Amino acid sequence: MSSLISADEISHETDLVWLEDVEQLDYVRQSLDRLPTRKGKPAYHRDGRMIGYALLGPAAKPSRASGTFRRRVFWLLPHDRDSDPDGLYARSAPAEAVDPRTIEARIKGYKTERSEGGPPSTAMRELGITLPL
Repeated sequence: MSSLISADEISHETDLVWLEDVEQLDYVRQSLDRLPTRKGKPAYHRDGRMIGYALLGPAAKPSRASGTFRRRVFWLLPHDRDSDPDGLYARSAPAEAVDPRTIEARIKGYKTERSEGGPPSTAMRELGITLPL
């Protein structure tokens, strides 16, 4: 889950590669996958589709046990809001989901009102506060 990703686990990221226009997505799911390389498009073995992935710099060390690298992969499932706007996540988001506008290399991102499926609260509108939308 994204809340369990720590800053040190993504500290060797150099760039993110987006396979789709994330401006059109309210959220993406993110996970740390064990991959055989620092760079390149990883194989994808989930339902749904891969939205993007992280690239690691040369200082990233592989696991001594498996020889793999932990890299972030961004993805969506068939029942996520972009494909099923009135479905399970119409007014919420999965635990591992974050607003893609808040993600950068070495920054895990966070949920926003948009990613959670709701409009800005009355208090936020009155105060003129807006989150990344």
